[in-house]
Amino acid sequence: MARMYAKRKGKSGSTKPHNETAPEWSNTDSKAVTELIVELGKAGHSSASIGTILRDQHAVPDVRSVLGGQRISAVLAANDIGGTYPEDMMNLMRKAVGIIEHLGSGNHKDLHNKRSLELTEAKIRRLAKYYSGEGRLPSDWKYKRDELRLMVE
Repeated sequence: MARMYAKRKGKSGSTKPHNETAPEWSNTDSKAVTELIVELGKAGHSSASIGTILRDQHAVPDVRSVLGGQRISAVLAANDIGGTYPEDMMNLMRKAVGIIEHLGSGNHKDLHNKRSLELTEAKIRRLAKYYSGEGRLPSDWKYKRDELRLMVE
């Protein structure tokens, strides 16, 4: 896959092995896995960290194969756990807050991070357009840099 803001190709990534069934050593109890997901979600973990914990500590290599195609975020949404914003958008907003703090604390001439902030804000706007079309954000939601810290906290 090519990079969005650079004139070079990206590193090739690995793909998950295509397996129809879970291995015999894995935990395939869907009720127990769902309870673990809800418990970890209530503890404040993100869906990515929940997947890592399930893989490393509870012998669940692929949650979707155990839950019949359902994702971790869908289980969390069904149990009303999670924030008002999607996880990937919240991560970008946290990144933008960190860059704004860096630029505001005496580093206002840091041109590389000014550019990085512009690119991050463009990604946030693009995701907001997608999520408002999907119905996961209000259609009148706008990105505002001065209200960003309130949205993240």
